[in-house]
Order: sequence, then C-alpha cells, then structure tokens
Amino acid sequence: MTGINLHGIWAIYRFEMARTLRTLWQSIVTPVITTSLYFIVFGSGMGSRIPAINGVPYGSFLVPGLIMLSLLTQSVANASIGIYFPKFTGTIFELLSAPISAVELVVGYVGAAATKSVVIGLIILATSVLFVPLRIDHPLAMLAFLLLTSIAFSLFGFIIGIWAKGFEQLNVVPALVLTPLTFLGGAFYPLSGLPQPWHTVSLFNPIAYLVSGFRWAFFGEVGDIDVRWSLGFTLGFLMLCLGVVWTIFRTGYRLKS
Repeated sequence: MTGINLHGIWAIYRFEMARTLRTLWQSIVTPVITTSLYFIVFGSGMGSRIPAINGVPYGSFLVPGLIMLSLLTQSVANASIGIYFPKFTGTIFELLSAPISAVELVVGYVGAAATKSVVIGLIILATSVLFVPLRIDHPLAMLAFLLLTSIAFSLFGFIIGIWAKGFEQLNVVPALVLTPLTFLGGAFYPLSGLPQPWHTVSLFNPIAYLVSGFRWAFFGEVGDIDVRWSLGFTLGFLMLCLGVVWTIFRTGYRLKS
C-alpha cells in the first residue's frame, strides 16, 4: 500500500500560491478594495440612516455578508481557473499521467484556492474593523464556517473549471447564478424583514443558509436561519461536491478528451 504523495501535493499547492503572488493586485488587493468601498458607501454612507438590526448597527451587520460574498466568488474563481488553465494549455495530460492520484491532485488545487479565499476573508475582516464596530460572539464557529465554505466552493469551482470549454463559461455560473443568489440571500438585509411570500421564497436560496450561519457566528441570534440548518447545508454541499469530483475522475469527464 502506497502512501500519500506529499511532494506532489506540495508542488501543485506551491505553484498555485506562486501564481497568486504574481497576480497579487488582482488576487488579493482588488477584492479588498472593492469590499472597502462597500463599507464606505453602505456602512458609513447609508448605515447612519438605517436603524440597528436586533441591536447590531447596519454597518456591522454588513460584515459577514460582505465576507461571504468575497469568499464565494474568490473560491470559485481561484479553483476554476486553477484547473482550467492546464486544460487550456494541454498540460492536464502531464498531470494525469504523473505519479499522483486524483485525491492528491484535488487536494493540491482545492487547498490552494481555499487558502487564498480564507486569507482574503481574514484580511477583509481585519479591514472592516477600521470602518465599523465589530464583535465575534463565536470565533471558533466563525473560523469553521470560513474554512468549510472556502473548501466547499473551491470544490465547486474545481468542477466548473473541468466543465468549462472556454473562458466565457468560467464566468457563467459565478456571474449569472452565484452573485445574484448571494445578493438575494440576506447579505445586505435581514430575511426576517421580507414580506410574505418573499420570505418563504428566500428560504429556498442555498446561499441564505451560509450567510445566516456566518452572521450567527458574529452576532448570535441575529441570524435568520437556525445555525444547525446552516451547518448541515454547508456540510451537505461539501459532500455533494466531493461526490461530483469523484465521479468526474472515475469517468474521465472532460479530462481525457
């Protein structure tokens, strides 16, 4: 029985992290600046005119939603381009023929994408303190949601990168599905404030469970959905993505053609 090829995992992980350093402005600085503008416009500009939500100032209420928005988009983007580029250049065949298993390949790419997303999330969290008062009631839960969400959506991005046949398709799901669902999932407003039937409809939005669980980690009962449902959805989505990735490597879908 052979062991895990740690050298192979580290080589892929190091290569992907080095690519981030080469594109530091686009990978890290740009999303941080964009999120800071959200804090300035919505937090400082409009926040003073919006009443506190369950005792939480509106600017502070925005923080978990903005972090989650960046987390989802960056996880998907980093992982999808990471695996798509070898397909585009043809080097994917070298990876598939190398002495490295599918599990090790996924760990390398997904691990790097998740690391970048977590770093960006933590930087945005630190930046938010400069704009709004902030508290974290459940720091371990916050880190757990941060890590699990990054891994789950990095796997989702990995799937998109394999599915995509061109650079245009890489942006289809993030732009037309993920970002709208995040905006409609309570990132900028409490779901409890929606009238019926829109409140019930919003409960069918999977992103609402992620945002609510993450917000609960910050402010406790401010979350719109029971944190157990949020955690269950996050773990369920993670397992679903793992199942899809396993099927892709078992069948060779869009990898060997």
